[in-house]
Amino acid sequence: MKSLIRLFPKQGILINLLLLGALSSLIIGVSAPLLTLEKLYFFENTVSLFTTVTELFSQREWFLFIVIAVFSLCIPVIKITSLVLILNLDYTKGSFLDKALHVIETIGKWSMLDVFVVALLLVSVKLGVLAKVDIHYGLYAFAASVLLTMGLSYWITILSKKRGKLIT
Repeated sequence: MKSLIRLFPKQGILINLLLLGALSSLIIGVSAPLLTLEKLYFFENTVSLFTTVTELFSQREWFLFIVIAVFSLCIPVIKITSLVLILNLDYTKGSFLDKALHVIETIGKWSMLDVFVVALLLVSVKLGVLAKVDIHYGLYAFAASVLLTMGLSYWITILSKKRGKLIT
């Protein structure tokens, strides 16, 4: 049984490079400032995803901490790592990696990006009179990582289906 990268070497190399880019964008998106909230011209607060998670942990807001940490930090890293393994390792139909690919495709539909963007829009609209919200590059990096990972997941699924047709 051949891995996807052996069957489709040019596409496999490109996908690996794009997965590396998605991981880099995720790291930047998590650590870089996402937005600055300026209230009444006196108070300014710049937040990143990492500082938000650590602040929720220190304030013992366990539910929000777990939800944001799992969906915005853990799942994207697991998803990118799994896609690298699925692309580069040999696996058979029905194996753990084959099942993982289907799970990843399903998880992609429940991406936190849309929820995150809606939350930012709500903050902007609700606090528009009282506060000014400036969006920073961390948000764009995080969004790029999520969108890139979703696209690569779809691309790997297509290659996996082609692989099944080649083998049978």
